[in-house]
Amino acid sequence: MENSSLVRALTDDAVLRALIRHRRLTRAELAAAAGISKPTAGESVRRLTERGLVVDTGERTPGGRGRGRVGSYYALADAGAALAIGISPAGVVAECLDAYGDTLGRCALPARPAEIAGALREAVAAIDRRARLAVVSAADPVDRATGRLVQLPDSPFLVGELDPVALLAELVDGPVIVDNDVNWAARAEPNAPPDFVFLFLGEGLGCAVVSDGEIKRGSGGLAGEIAHLVTVGPGDRAVRLIDVFGALDLRQPGSTAIDVTRLLAGDAAVWATIGAAVGGVVEAAVALADPACVIVGGSWGPSVLDEIGAAVAATPRPVPVRAAAALDDPALTGARAEALRRLRDLVAASSV
Repeated sequence: MENSSLVRALTDDAVLRALIRHRRLTRAELAAAAGISKPTAGESVRRLTERGLVVDTGERTPGGRGRGRVGSYYALADAGAALAIGISPAGVVAECLDAYGDTLGRCALPARPAEIAGALREAVAAIDRRARLAVVSAADPVDRATGRLVQLPDSPFLVGELDPVALLAELVDGPVIVDNDVNWAARAEPNAPPDFVFLFLGEGLGCAVVSDGEIKRGSGGLAGEIAHLVTVGPGDRAVRLIDVFGALDLRQPGSTAIDVTRLLAGDAAVWATIGAAVGGVVEAAVALADPACVIVGGSWGPSVLDEIGAAVAATPRPVPVRAAAALDDPALTGARAEALRRLRDLVAASSV
């Protein structure tokens, strides 16, 4: 009896996932898409329809006059939605997605760090669609256990002890998953090997370590916070990475945030110094994580790729260094993909 229930559950799972991929299918098409027999597909459709998970769309195949029997098209019932949210120095972006990956609503609100909490709730409320889950990308370190943002010394984007999980609890029916933007950007990188290091070099500095295809977050979720890593600075002095930019007068006024405009306008000597400093970070990452390659993203990282590559080539264990391929808001792209994956898993799990 248990085996029969398991087989039915697996069949229904396959049918629901086929409908996610194709949006609408007849019983015969479902059988082909799910790799099951037509009678089995028909029984699954009956069960799922009775449970309100699948609906008859009312559309029919042409049929008749030598074209075979008329077929009914079936589709998912309302499978709910998921939120993908980005929190950055520019403000908050919230997107609402359905199981097909279509955007049902989007709200972008500029906000200063002290206004982020209010902007987060306002953006989600503006979408006016209840979500089954939310995935949040934050431009700050994130506590692995709680999802709260963590304030570290020299962090350029401080929003205080922001707690996205608590803020969204009343607006989202299910889990709220929070991670920092660099980890999400690494997840969005296409055609990356199972083991690589992703460097984010922008107004802030970050690193994601991917091993066996999984992000390594560390015991508290703070793995990859490279700002305090000691490397080579101006005059070949040993300094923290964040202090290299202070020594080069490349910080924004009153902040440890890097002045990207001035950095990109720097001369060859400045870029060589930065390349050597980042090369020291790569050398440490290679020693500890043994990546197949290093991928460099962020607003200025790819522009200094040649200098970074030259510095890495001179280390004891050089690895390939290349620019990130995902350039269009990769952090939100990664969060969006995770939100969609989790929503689809929830839809499929409804068959159990």
